[in-house]
Amino acid sequence: MKELVRILDGGEPVFTTGLILQELLQGFAGPKARQQIITRFSAIPLIVPDRTDHIEAAELRNLCRRGGIQVGTIDALLAQLCIRHDLMMLAADQDFQGIARKCGLKVWPP
Repeated sequence: MKELVRILDGGEPVFTTGLILQELLQGFAGPKARQQIITRFSAIPLIVPDRTDHIEAAELRNLCRRGGIQVGTIDALLAQLCIRHDLMMLAADQDFQGIARKCGLKVWPP
């Protein structure tokens, strides 16, 4: 979270997806937390996957699986969106480091 605040304060562009917003909302209880998340994330542009992203995410997941790395469906799609838009992934989940070893995903810290 500190890294995200630093990036936002630095003026670097930040993007998210509806999947991330949904996961955050599912993880917090109470209307106050829900409204804070919705309000704060309303300023961050959403990237929306298209058909090709889903196809490429499946290929990415299969590539990783053949390489011995287990990747969830949503993580594969998030990685694919970063690859397509040439964005760096900021995630606390170390699974993305494994994905990056198999493809062109850039993960923070570089």
